[in-house]
Amino acid sequence: MNIDLHNHVIPEAVVNAIVRDPGRFGFKIEQRGGKRYYTIGGRTNELAPAFYDVDAKIAWMDRVGLDVAAISVGPPIYFYWVKPEVGLEAARLANDGIAQMVAKYPDRLRGMAHLPMQDPDAAITELERAVKEHKFKAVEIGTSIEGVQLSDPKFRKVLKTIEQLGCFIFAHPYRCSAQGAMDAYYLQNFIGFPLDTTIMVAHLMFSGALDELKQLRILLAHGGGYVPYQIGRFDHGHKVRPEAKVNKPSPPRDLFKRFYFDMLTHDPQAARHLVNMVGADRVVIGTDHPFDMGPDSPIGAVDAIPELTASEREWICSLAAQALLGED
Repeated sequence: MNIDLHNHVIPEAVVNAIVRDPGRFGFKIEQRGGKRYYTIGGRTNELAPAFYDVDAKIAWMDRVGLDVAAISVGPPIYFYWVKPEVGLEAARLANDGIAQMVAKYPDRLRGMAHLPMQDPDAAITELERAVKEHKFKAVEIGTSIEGVQLSDPKFRKVLKTIEQLGCFIFAHPYRCSAQGAMDAYYLQNFIGFPLDTTIMVAHLMFSGALDELKQLRILLAHGGGYVPYQIGRFDHGHKVRPEAKVNKPSPPRDLFKRFYFDMLTHDPQAARHLVNMVGADRVVIGTDHPFDMGPDSPIGAVDAIPELTASEREWICSLAAQALLGED
């Protein structure tokens, strides 16, 4: 069984709500030449059918050899930047839309909840509803929330509730906290997204948040950013610098073992390094579908990893994902 834990949707109910009132969401969707396009932040992209048409999503999965995909909203519709009441409305529409997709193909799809993180109390209410009504076992959250780190105390009660409900977090960036020199060449994505994941991990480690949330499981997108390559630097800094010990956190290398990683590194040798660093039981398939930064062949990318053993392949393709989803 091949399971993808990084797969995006924009449910039809959200699309319809935006079309009815684009000003309310700060998001525009229009149809041109038989295709849909969305515009946000001055950038226009095609809204591919696989975002909102569950049959198109399944057809793509069949073509590339994926048996199961856990679907989560695309970062363009996180809507952390809108008023809290609008954010809650959007989250409810998204979660109900994802649940409808899953209900049509329950053997092929799993749902991840989306939360209005600009209002932690509303986020908890929506999380509890999504888990109770839709049986979601995962929550997608941005690596930062409008520039505020996930480790900030204001979000602690949301993270604790996720932990208590036995869900895991899929941490996916949408806007890089670090600014400057990245406006050109799409570097906000190429460099910014992995960097924002790395910044999030560092803050969770050095703030002491992970020591407090001992059972919380977090899946990192895009191969974990730069963390698997720089964890030694984090660990060395913790040993020699007083700033790193101000909150008395556990050593970063110990906390590093808490994370899971998708293998979306775009390079077989980088994926090999990831597996060597964290173990195949902490690595899953991630496609980023239907965005263009995904691999052409998800299973081919797994098979291209040098010296991949049969056991490692089984963990990456299915067992690690099943463990996260509670289906092992």
